[in-house]
Amino acid sequence: MKDYFKLHEWKIIEEGFDPQENRMVESIMSLGNGHMGMRGNFAEQYSGDSLQGTYIAGVYYPDKTVVGWWKVGYPEYYAKVPNATNFIGIDVEINGEPLDLAHWQVNEFRRELDMKEGYLFRSFVAENEEGLKIRVKSRRFLSMACREVGALQYTIEPVNRDIELQLTPYLDGTITNEDANYDEIFWEAMEAEADASPRKNCGQGFLKIKTRKSHFQVATAMEYELSIPATTLTSQCEQKYVSNQLSLSLTAGEEVTLNKYMAVTTSRDYEGEEIDRQAKKKAVEAKESGWQQLFQQHAAAWEQIWQEGDIEIEGDVAAQQGIRYNIFQLNQTYTGHDPRLNIGPKGFTGEKYGGATYWDTEAYCLPFYLNTRDNEIARNLLLYRYRHLEKARENAAKLGLEGALYPMVTMNGEECHNEWEITFEEIHRNAAIVYAIYNYIKHTGEKDYLAEYGMEVIAEIARFWEDRAHFNPRRNKYMILGVTGPNEYENNVHNNWYTNRMAVWCLEYALETIEYLKEEKPAVMQELWNELGLSAGELEKWRDMIDKMYYPYAEEFEVFEQQDGYLDKKLLTVEDIPAEDLPLHQNWSWDRILRSCFVKQADVLQGLYFLSDQYDISTKKLNFDFYEPRTVHESSLSPCIHSIIAAEIGYEEKAYELYLRTARLDLENVNNDTEDGLHITSMAGTWMAIVEGFAGMKVMEKEEEENILSFDPFIPEQWESYSFKINYRGRQLKIEVTSEESTITREEGEPLQIIFAGEKSEV
Repeated sequence: MKDYFKLHEWKIIEEGFDPQENRMVESIMSLGNGHMGMRGNFAEQYSGDSLQGTYIAGVYYPDKTVVGWWKVGYPEYYAKVPNATNFIGIDVEINGEPLDLAHWQVNEFRRELDMKEGYLFRSFVAENEEGLKIRVKSRRFLSMACREVGALQYTIEPVNRDIELQLTPYLDGTITNEDANYDEIFWEAMEAEADASPRKNCGQGFLKIKTRKSHFQVATAMEYELSIPATTLTSQCEQKYVSNQLSLSLTAGEEVTLNKYMAVTTSRDYEGEEIDRQAKKKAVEAKESGWQQLFQQHAAAWEQIWQEGDIEIEGDVAAQQGIRYNIFQLNQTYTGHDPRLNIGPKGFTGEKYGGATYWDTEAYCLPFYLNTRDNEIARNLLLYRYRHLEKARENAAKLGLEGALYPMVTMNGEECHNEWEITFEEIHRNAAIVYAIYNYIKHTGEKDYLAEYGMEVIAEIARFWEDRAHFNPRRNKYMILGVTGPNEYENNVHNNWYTNRMAVWCLEYALETIEYLKEEKPAVMQELWNELGLSAGELEKWRDMIDKMYYPYAEEFEVFEQQDGYLDKKLLTVEDIPAEDLPLHQNWSWDRILRSCFVKQADVLQGLYFLSDQYDISTKKLNFDFYEPRTVHESSLSPCIHSIIAAEIGYEEKAYELYLRTARLDLENVNNDTEDGLHITSMAGTWMAIVEGFAGMKVMEKEEEENILSFDPFIPEQWESYSFKINYRGRQLKIEVTSEESTITREEGEPLQIIFAGEKSEV
């Protein structure tokens, strides 16, 4: 579905209303601020196809897992982010007839997401069967300056006749989740209040509900004001629904505007009556500040974000719109203000994947936040995992293993995924946790993190690999059997190259970290040694595993074999697949997919990306040439890694093609699944494709000296220029690339030695 949205550098624009595309557009037009988020739903009622979605960060429900039979170690629940109180709602009645765009004729429709200032605008003219026309304009935002606050402005004008108008601003907690197992209701009522002011142009409402089982309390308060007095006001107050009904008369051409201010607080941040008090207080303060001041504060916060994290592209509006959209959604999803929070693959944009945390955060998202925001934000992503270490130990124990196994899917550190081939076998996720620590320290130089938090996590993951692998005396090799690698189109395989290689890397990094701490912080290391119960014999076992790990290798192709037996498959390429069979997961049986050679996402190439400094260009090229033609890119995480490697090996056109695919994945609904929500974590890969791919940014490891920042940029021939900024060890650097020259400027911080286009110099 290409070309549905208009090309614009700073906006996503839908012109004309297509009910068939509404769910997809609702995903695209989602708003968030790290504390909460919502899909681009209409404020007024709509009886057509829609997924009403409002989500609160950190609030989850342990929905009972759906399985045909139980297995030892199986998760007891599949966590969901529950669809929370709909706080934007305003029912509209014209002469007693509900305004519903599923039943009125819609003209001049425009829905517009402004990324520069972070708001959603919508306008349309609606006509009923009697020929009455009304014009509606609405604008809303979730404040980046006041996280618990949102605001909605709704304007109505009768175009050709006088009307009797009723507006009903409400808070609705009767919502449900479409993805609820067994159709469970997630919420129960607590408190409800509604009050209409005798001044007849303002009022308020309050609703408090809590999740069953997990007992999260969510309080929502609304305040509103009308631009002209209503003739009558009434209130409605039910268990999970409160509203005010405002009636007034309008002459043709006369406008009325309702400003609605909302505040959402939770038991995660407040206790007892303070939850209620803060919600009501913040809603009142928002109304007292007024729409304009509240919006200016919000827009100023976005201006600061763009100053630090924008990527500017000249000469290619589609590419520019794509990368800004990705950056915009990433910053809406996670702000780093709360280390208890993490990043779900869909963020605040849909119910799929339950809003839980995957390995995507460490593998794909961390570099974006590490380079574009304050380091504390990335540090909080690491602390999230550190605080779940005990749960990770429990997860390993449930499988009968030592050490720590971080969950594939989680809300609180417990595994809550309901597919065995992922839950039990996609254990490579453990390596991404260690790699994130390594990546953070390599980038920031903050080695104290190892002593304070990192060593415990690294050691327990090393122990897991020690126990999960087994020694095969016939081959004198260690092997890891029964796994699912990053390519999820292969399940229960033996010796997945990526899994084996990253397991060994984790062991190497554990030994390296121990040696570093012994030398630099011996007292701390001794304390950790005793606390963790480490022994010389255990470390010797790790060294033996490093020396004797088995890696599948395809001699005839000179590539790393994805796993044992991969070459026994019929080695077709994607070009051999009929176009009508794509995407495979929507057209082929799972049995047929598993027996095919086709790769869902980077697997061997994921390892070559992570451990880039350990493999030469020739090795990367051979493996890329073998695996990329067999990769269907049916994971949103796939194109970005391939783009980065393509750029490094000199396949510039291929790198651009794959970049554009990931940058516009949702805007063009490439995988035909955007209606389920956006691919938030792959959006970070879009940023990586430009910065690490096109600009060739790496932190080079040097044994004889400190790690050194390196760039080796090229520019796609479709572009005139591109530029971006990164934060690196207390400096802010700006990189600008044109077809004529590349420059790097230090805007903040001390001078810095770097390697630029192969030459060492000082910025």
